Amino acid sequence: MRGKGPGGMQNLMRQANQLQLKMKKLQDELAERSYEGTSGGGAVTVTVKGEHTLTSLKINEDVVKTGDTEMLQDMVIAAANDALKKAHETHAAEMAKITGGLNIPGMF
Repeated sequence: MRGKGPGGMQNLMRQANQLQLKMKKLQDELAERSYEGTSGGGAVTVTVKGEHTLTSLKINEDVVKTGDTEMLQDMVIAAANDALKKAHETHAAEMAKITGGLNIPGMF
């Protein structure tokens, strides 16, 4: 902080606090968003909230009629993972907008 004096450090701290507030607000907003994942060509649809809570599971009736439990289980897992991946990617992209691409451990 050469040549900036004590005011430079205060300014830096103020900017850090503003960044922290922006990040907290964004995290709260992202936690409320919904993300949808599908598998089996739409046979299974899963919706998760941004805080990684499963909120909806839809299974096409035709898939149930096949009686293939293992296939259905795999499709549910694939759809859930798809939704969670979308949530994670969205969080990372939105945080990068605020942090300028800095990787801040523990933030996302």
